[in-house]
Amino acid sequence: MARSKDTEVWNYAAEHGYTIVFKDADFHQRSLLHGAPPRVIWIRQGNCSVLDTAKLLRERFIAIERFHVKRDAAFLALS
Repeated sequence: MARSKDTEVWNYAAEHGYTIVFKDADFHQRSLLHGAPPRVIWIRQGNCSVLDTAKLLRERFIAIERFHVKRDAAFLALS
């Protein structure tokens, strides 16, 4: 889905129960407007490597797990 439009990604994730993990503000705004599904996780690290992003996700695993357990949770920002 790398070349898909945001709307296509959003709809696909919603239809298949996926969480969108992203680094720009586009999906944050869409989440505020539409809510879940899908759930969204915003990586707020600025310009960083894939390794830095992977490290953040590993370090915040418990917060991510708690986010997925909450039925009403739609958005999580990680920095």
